[in-house]
Amino acid sequence: MHNGGVGVSVVKPDAWSKVTGKALFAADMVRPGMLVGKVLRSTVPHALIDRIDTGEASRLPGVVKILTAADIPGPNGVGIVIKDEPVLCKDKIRRVGDALALVAAETEAAAEQALKLIKVYSREIPAVFDAVAAMDEAAPQVHDRNILHLRKIRKGDVEAGFAAADVIVENRYTTQRMEHAYIEPEAGLAEYDGSMLTIWVSTQNTHFDRREVARTLNLSVNRVRIIQAVTGGGFGGKLDISVQCYLGLLAYHTGRPVKMVYSREESIISSVKRHPYIIDYKSGADKDGRLTAVKAVIIGDTGAYASYGPAVLIRAAVHCTGPYEVPNVYADAYAVYTNNPTAGAMRGFGVPQMAFAHESQMDQLAEKLGLSPVVIRLKNCLQPGATTATGQVLQHSIGIMATIRQAAGRAQKYGNIFGQGGEKR
Repeated sequence: MHNGGVGVSVVKPDAWSKVTGKALFAADMVRPGMLVGKVLRSTVPHALIDRIDTGEASRLPGVVKILTAADIPGPNGVGIVIKDEPVLCKDKIRRVGDALALVAAETEAAAEQALKLIKVYSREIPAVFDAVAAMDEAAPQVHDRNILHLRKIRKGDVEAGFAAADVIVENRYTTQRMEHAYIEPEAGLAEYDGSMLTIWVSTQNTHFDRREVARTLNLSVNRVRIIQAVTGGGFGGKLDISVQCYLGLLAYHTGRPVKMVYSREESIISSVKRHPYIIDYKSGADKDGRLTAVKAVIIGDTGAYASYGPAVLIRAAVHCTGPYEVPNVYADAYAVYTNNPTAGAMRGFGVPQMAFAHESQMDQLAEKLGLSPVVIRLKNCLQPGATTATGQVLQHSIGIMATIRQAAGRAQKYGNIFGQGGEKR
């Protein structure tokens, strides 16, 4: 194996164990006396819970324990930014897939049967699935408010910037909700010896997991150990809590090892997604192709719970101008609660959606001005000494101009992509 370095091929440390099948994923782990854990999930998006009857399910042969919100020793709420998601719903359901009860049984068949015998008495209430509609005060309220977070960016005088523009492009862009689709669904195994709770889990966030499990069980953090099992993909989707608190509760209450593995359907229903955006975007440029102003209003559907929503929409606002210097900027970015699946972290963290918008704007400005898309980008891209939308003066090397020129140079063999007169600044 080489020590590494630029231009040197290196062997990934986990490659051999994976290709030979020796790697132990969480779903592969076994402990003596291990129980099977399952979650009862809501099938309605918005409802008030009157009561949950576990009596019949508890009497089923093979069922060891059934837990509801009343069995949580600590605070019943998790979340990386805001503790707004109940581990187990007590009073209110806010999305399809909300966790209502936990089952630990000797076999998977017994656990599945028990889920069918638990009776949930609830009253369905109006739901809201459109983020724009959710911002109206008259909309059904997912929490005590539907606008979770607003980030504003102001630089210069945007109206003066548009007044100075020779061309203006204004569009609405929408992006879709996206599933991470990692090959391995969420899975874990927990063991509690009366003093130390150990959880092996498919995760990207062991320190956060440890704090949330300890908090939920009212244990000191030095009594909780989280071990990241070999993880079959995450892409940001395994930064949030999935099976960790459920496993901790079941192992704590039964005193036996418990394993939980989501089905693919359960994974898709319960896991966080990429935020869908609605972006109203206005760009102005002078006749030479220099940007004069950008105005962006961004609405991000964060779903039923906050997850990373506020941070994602902050990134959307901060990066609304893309890798370009714009003297006048106005941006509002909203994270909005709905009864949709929760949206959280995904590769790019709120910025890929904005890239779709600001690059489309640049192409349309270039077309209106009769410029090459390459040329208009070179005229505006950030350089050392430039000031970003948030007022940061960039001091160090910035690779976009060199990258565009190198890529454009290689593309030239397929035709003149700079337009008449070649490359101009």
